Amino acid sequence: MPLKDYGVLAAGAVARRREGAHDTPHYQIQLRDHSGTDFRAAVNVLSQQAPPDLLYLVDDNFRHPLTQQLPPAGSGWTGLSSEPGRAAMDFIRGNLFDPAAMRPIAPDLPGLDNDLADLLDHYVLRAVADPTIAVYIFGQRFGPEPGIPDKVFHFLPGNGVHDVHMNQGNRGRFVSDDGVWQDGGLLFHLPSESRWVAIFLAFQSQAWHTDDTTGHALAAVAPSTAGEGEGTMRIMAARVNPVGPAPKPGTITLLNASADAVDLTGWCLADGHKRRTALPAGQVDAGATVTIPVSDGFELGNHGGAITLLDAAGLKVHGVAYTGRQAAREGQTIAF
Repeated sequence: MPLKDYGVLAAGAVARRREGAHDTPHYQIQLRDHSGTDFRAAVNVLSQQAPPDLLYLVDDNFRHPLTQQLPPAGSGWTGLSSEPGRAAMDFIRGNLFDPAAMRPIAPDLPGLDNDLADLLDHYVLRAVADPTIAVYIFGQRFGPEPGIPDKVFHFLPGNGVHDVHMNQGNRGRFVSDDGVWQDGGLLFHLPSESRWVAIFLAFQSQAWHTDDTTGHALAAVAPSTAGEGEGTMRIMAARVNPVGPAPKPGTITLLNASADAVDLTGWCLADGHKRRTALPAGQVDAGATVTIPVSDGFELGNHGGAITLLDAAGLKVHGVAYTGRQAAREGQTIAF
């Protein structure tokens, strides 16, 4: 069954503790909201299933309509419904990042800037030192536990968030945690620089093609990893706000980055509400682009949106997202 209490914690970072090579080591973060309530975020840094090293991706300039849906900074815990169009995360359907850009990383190694704990330190310790940095941590809540102090930072009551990682496509005994629109992650808002930083984590044992209802790995699809996907058809650009009065049909440009021609027969594009528009049948030569005009039923909203490329089997090939700020200027083409 999906996570029992999925949501996002909006708070400021207070402290952190790195854990050693235990059975299930975590990177522990103490946070405090504006009401003075303390929380602990337990971030996995090692998998219990092989391969043990986690996959990670850091986006130092994260731009996504998700940031427009978040609760106020420092507001504490907010439960989220697991559905699109809200603040919930889904690594596959939300087009938060390109999974092909994820890389494995060791949990904790001697030396500087060479492991996951070091990477988290870079952002968390900065947030601890600068109370203007807002931290948002997505995952499953635990507690509050009246009368029971937190086992790491010892505040009362014990209270926090875990499962701060991808929560679908699991294998073995963790399949019961599967669900859609319930992935975990960390966001940092740096108001002095007007930018967001995002950190996404996943287990190498997890699948990247999952059922749209259950989040289970699709049995009929060969296992894939986040490192796959380079050199296929990609969404390169979109003109979402053409000049002129509405209705103004936009365009989406695709690139065949592979070394071979690709037959687009049966392929389609989907918007953030899963409305689809079929691609013209026929081949796209290696290195060639094709620009697709979208119909009125396909939403390229001026307030932000998502675009997903699906093959003839309905499997995701590539996906992108854009914010309302990126779409604000009429006639501008957004490059991804």
